[in-house]
Amino acid sequence: MMLRRYRLEVIALFAIVAFIGLFLLTTSFAPDAEFAGADTAGSAQVAALTGRSAEEFTPLVPQWEPPSGEIESALFALQAAGGGLVAGYIFGRWKGEAKKG
Repeated sequence: MMLRRYRLEVIALFAIVAFIGLFLLTTSFAPDAEFAGADTAGSAQVAALTGRSAEEFTPLVPQWEPPSGEIESALFALQAAGGGLVAGYIFGRWKGEAKKG
């Protein structure tokens, strides 16, 4: 009876444990492997297509560096809050439209 009540929580816990187990299993087969991200793969593709490394290219718009780490964190938090507001508004509209119709 208790498992039925907390069915979604049990499924989520099982999925998390399975994901961690799968991650540990795959990394144990290749302990010396380097896991490269999309930036590394993209840079390699640019170098293969153009014959130049990605570091040789200059950006069209100059890069701006925030004056301190606190300002960078504040801007990131502001961006996350804005995204949360937009997502909340969209889901709220969908919920309101579903109640009307």
